Amino acid sequence: MPSVLAVDDEPPALREIAHLLSADDRVDRVLTATEGASALRLLEQEDIDIVFLDIRMPGLSGLDLARVLARFRQPPAVVFVTAYETHAVDAFDVQAVDYVMKPYRPARLTAALGRALEHIEGATATAPDEPDESIPVELGGVTRFVRRSEIRFVTAQGDYARLHTADGSHLLRMPLATLEERWAEAGFVRIHRSHLVSLQHVEEIRVDGGRYTVIVGGQGLAVSRRHTRELRDLLVKRASR
Repeated sequence: MPSVLAVDDEPPALREIAHLLSADDRVDRVLTATEGASALRLLEQEDIDIVFLDIRMPGLSGLDLARVLARFRQPPAVVFVTAYETHAVDAFDVQAVDYVMKPYRPARLTAALGRALEHIEGATATAPDEPDESIPVELGGVTRFVRRSEIRFVTAQGDYARLHTADGSHLLRMPLATLEERWAEAGFVRIHRSHLVSLQHVEEIRVDGGRYTVIVGGQGLAVSRRHTRELRDLLVKRASR
C-alpha cells in the first residue's frame, strides 16, 4: 500500500487531511509537514508515493515543491489541495493528478486519492519514455483532471481547444497548435487545421475519391489534403513496430 505525505502550513487543515487519509484502508501510512522545505527533506529520506500539497505556503510554495518533485527519477503523484482556483493551469504544467478546492467534502478527497492510486498503477504499466499526463479542465465550476491517454481527439475552438473523451468533451484554455507540438511524441497528429487525433484511438480510415476520413470513437473526422501524406506515413510506421 502507498505512503502518503500531506503538506499544509495551517495546522487544523493538516490535521484534518491527515486524519481522513489515515482512515482510508488503501493507505499504508501518512506523514505530515507544515512547509515545503521540511516536506522536501522527508521526500528525500522516505519512500513517498503520493503527496497532498497546499499551494500557498511561506518559503517554498507548493508549486515550487512540485516542480522539484517532477525532476525526481520516480516522482510521487501530486494532488493539490488549495483555496485558490487560479493555479489550475500551473498544476497542468507540473502534471498534478488532481486539484481539490477548499473547503472540500471528505468524498472529494477520497476521489482524489483514487485518482492518485490509478496514476501510480498507470505509471508502473507505462514505458518510462511515454509518461501519461493529466490535464485540468473545468466542469460545472469544478476543476477536474483528464488523462491524456483518455483523449480521442481535439478540436480547435478559437484560441481554446476542446478535448473529446469517451465521457464527453472539455474546454481547455490552450490553442490547438500548442497541444500539437507538446503531444507529438505521445502519438497525436494534426489531420486538419481544426483537428488533432490520437493515433491509438483511430478505429478506421476510409478513402472516398482520394479524400481520407478517420473514425475515432465512432465519429468521422475529415483529413485535409495537406495532412494526408503525413497521416498515412505515421500509420504505416506505427503498424510496422
